[in-house]
Amino acid sequence: MSIQMIPEIGHFALVIALLLAVAQTAMPLAGATLRRPLLMAYARPMASGQFLFVAIAYAALTASYMLDDFSVANVANNSNSMLPWYYKFSAVWGNHEGSVLLWSLMLAGWGFFAGRYSRELPRDMVARVLGVLGAVCVGFLLFILITSNPFERLLPHVPQDGADLNPLLQDIGLILHPPMLYMGYVGFSVVFAFAIAALLGGRLDAAWARWARPWTNLAWAFLTIGIALGSWWAYYELGWGGWWFWDPVENASLLPWLTGTALMHSLAVTEKRGSFKSWTLLLAITTFSLSLLGTFLVRSGVLTSVHAFANDPSRGFFILVLLGITVGISLLIFALRAPRVSHKTSFNWLSRDALLLINNIMLVIITVTVLMGTVYPLLLDALNLGKISVGPPYFNALFVPLTVIMCIFMGLGPIARWKQTEVRSLVKRLWLAGVAALVIGVTMPFIFGQEWNAWVAIGLVTAMWIVLPMFRDIYEKTRHASTRIAGLKKLSLAYWGMQLGHLGVAVTIIGVAVVSNYNIERNVRMGVGDSAQVAGYTFTMTELTSRRGANFLADRAVIEVQRDGSSRSFTMNPEKRLYIARGMPMTQVALRPGLFRDLYVAMGEDLGDNTWAMRVQYKPFVRWLWLGGLLMAGGGILAVADRRYRRLATSEDPEMAPGPAASKEATA
Repeated sequence: MSIQMIPEIGHFALVIALLLAVAQTAMPLAGATLRRPLLMAYARPMASGQFLFVAIAYAALTASYMLDDFSVANVANNSNSMLPWYYKFSAVWGNHEGSVLLWSLMLAGWGFFAGRYSRELPRDMVARVLGVLGAVCVGFLLFILITSNPFERLLPHVPQDGADLNPLLQDIGLILHPPMLYMGYVGFSVVFAFAIAALLGGRLDAAWARWARPWTNLAWAFLTIGIALGSWWAYYELGWGGWWFWDPVENASLLPWLTGTALMHSLAVTEKRGSFKSWTLLLAITTFSLSLLGTFLVRSGVLTSVHAFANDPSRGFFILVLLGITVGISLLIFALRAPRVSHKTSFNWLSRDALLLINNIMLVIITVTVLMGTVYPLLLDALNLGKISVGPPYFNALFVPLTVIMCIFMGLGPIARWKQTEVRSLVKRLWLAGVAALVIGVTMPFIFGQEWNAWVAIGLVTAMWIVLPMFRDIYEKTRHASTRIAGLKKLSLAYWGMQLGHLGVAVTIIGVAVVSNYNIERNVRMGVGDSAQVAGYTFTMTELTSRRGANFLADRAVIEVQRDGSSRSFTMNPEKRLYIARGMPMTQVALRPGLFRDLYVAMGEDLGDNTWAMRVQYKPFVRWLWLGGLLMAGGGILAVADRRYRRLATSEDPEMAPGPAASKEATA
């Protein structure tokens, strides 16, 4: 086989994948409706075949990049012969067409694994779940083949070299960030498919919630990691030290994360108590719909962002139609079928049920707040009613107090009991934690050696209020064991996952509060021999050098840093790069990371006379932002590992066993 045929093989594989996706949609859903076991049996092989052929297409595009096949327009526009191999590999998804292909690969992959790890589910449920996933795959494969073909050729006029990958994307953060983010976005499609399957089958019980929870937790964990990596990349790559912009594309990833968080907690109530069934279904539909909305915002060309693929508006129209069809049909099914699965349960307003419901409502209010701030300016512009800018002041004024209120209930939730909790019992178990949180939060800013700040105090009180009741709950659950270690071992992985996730929220809140209020920044003019004082550190430029990288030229500063009162010093090396193919300048930040502070130096413009504009920053506790994100994601993954999610259908677990009708079909 000639390497010149690789793009055609990839394109042909996508066509076959589309046909298999159509079969995956039509045959299993028809089989479940008509109760035909043979048709339902096609679900898994069709899902496996679709995944295989999308993987072949993705491998073909990757090979075109690695082989510098500039006859492929996608390669010519986003790669270069000088580009290091690892950036060629990530350049595959560093553009619109390739990223949609990666999205489709992951979507097909989630479908494959959903079929692979659902052997214990009733046959009709599997058929409906994979059928719904197949329908979503059909939409995205059509999108690729009609509007976003990554295998288009430039024949006969093949360029000698490519335009190169955007320098902003030539970074380890952008090798890791998009795949993690897409895994989260796409992962919620499985939960969406479970929700629609439950509505179509009229079956929503504790077993259904137990099937759906690990997929939800896993998707949420991937999305959390993706958001954290995006924040980390923006912090050091864009050169000004910001870790969150309230950029519309950033908000697009936050929206499904918020409703996904609500969905996880709602599923817990549905599994434990059989409550919130309709609410859980609506959250599953909303979360996946917000994932599609994020795709529309990034790829429609309606906004400008360092994260966005501003492309042909026809692509945005296609995604908007797909979003409308998905949301419209889903809500129609919900309206028609939800009354069949709804179930009323009673609880008082101090029970864990009620506290989880309140937190769910708070998360939805926060979601609506962010959604309005993101979409409202776009709607005004689209309707020619003027242009407005909604920035950090709006989001901070609403997001921060709503989050604090939510965290108050978060501290109460793990301590409260299901169905009913007495006020006296709750106060007895929490008063000490409340006093300790207040004392620690109010006094800690003085320990930092900084001016006392009310916002920092509020953040620390909130974080301590989340953490201290956790320790109280662990104590309560282990105090009757023969030994404390034995008691800890008896606690489930799902329980530890919950505690780790809540700890991650507290750690993130501490990082946000401290770095937002105690960050110190100086913009200075520096030449060789010049110094600047920032937060007890002396920064001295000792040398200016030049170097050549694989595909760029760089001016490099050597800065010696010494802490006041210390005889030891270290060097930091910020750079100003010029990428040759695109002629695009970039700032390469110098970082001295630490658990409790970062030192941050960014090289700005050449001011002449061998002097440069420098941004020097002291950023306390900034690492806690991403540490908290990793802890939250780790909690989600830990919960997935709980053994009850791997329980097989048995006669002792009738909710998970196939019903009589399914048994008759199996016999037939």
